[in-house]
Amino acid sequence: MSTTALRLAVLTGSVREGRFGPTVSHWFAEQAREHGAFDVDVVDLADHPLPLVMPSWGGAPAADVARHQRELGARLARADAFVVVTPEYNHSFPAALKNAVDWYREEWQAKPVGLVSYGGQGGGIRAAEQLRQVFPEMHAVTVRDALSFHHAWNAFDEQGQPREAAEAAAAAKGMLGQLDWWASALAEARAKRPYGA
Repeated sequence: MSTTALRLAVLTGSVREGRFGPTVSHWFAEQAREHGAFDVDVVDLADHPLPLVMPSWGGAPAADVARHQRELGARLARADAFVVVTPEYNHSFPAALKNAVDWYREEWQAKPVGLVSYGGQGGGIRAAEQLRQVFPEMHAVTVRDALSFHHAWNAFDEQGQPREAAEAAAAAKGMLGQLDWWASALAEARAKRPYGA
């Protein structure tokens, strides 16, 4: 196995105005950098708008859609692992996140996914559990440990740090350890034989 650092894409799943997701994503990305196993790429879906209507088979998307599709696809393809940061909207995850998952296929395959959720009283847990049903269909594996921030707006201070810093960092470290193991194992497997071959 190469000694090259694994690539982790941290996806901000909400694109709403006034969203809290970037605060959580940036905190988690810093935890991942400190962990040391990953080169970290913070991917904000708001920077890569994709339409809900996909072009018909054989049809070409509009130029700006094609550009966003290529850019986001390239960043996902480079990743060896993902962390999806999601809020909970109406007991589920955001439509923009599902749309981004659906636009791609090979980019997700044979890679691990960690889930970080946030919200009100439920902490986004229902959104995370629904994503555990979606990613196996994309031939990706979700790791067991997850993070959830209940009443997230009060759980972080003005500097974007969790108020229960030690507890949150320990939970992040546990997830990152699992992602490191799975990403290493699956990267080695993909290098030996392309997935699906």
